[in-house]
Amino acid sequence: MKSGTPFSVRCTLTFGDIYGQILAWMAVIFVSLAAGLALMGSSRPLFALVGVGLILVLSVPFLLFAFVTTLLNHIRLDPVTSA
Repeated sequence: MKSGTPFSVRCTLTFGDIYGQILAWMAVIFVSLAAGLALMGSSRPLFALVGVGLILVLSVPFLLFAFVTTLLNHIRLDPVTSA
């Protein structure tokens, strides 16, 4: 059985590629904390905790999807040439 061409795996991901995603995630955290603090003064502070938790839990899958797809888009397979 003949083996195929060997490949070298390269990741070209840089911090600048995910910088926007990190800023968006920080914005979500700050907005949820601000909403939680605003609701904390109401007569039902449990709504504040539930609201912050719900925002964070619902935003995590979208953050992971965005980061993983960005990572997969920056993986490159280069054929190894023997000299």
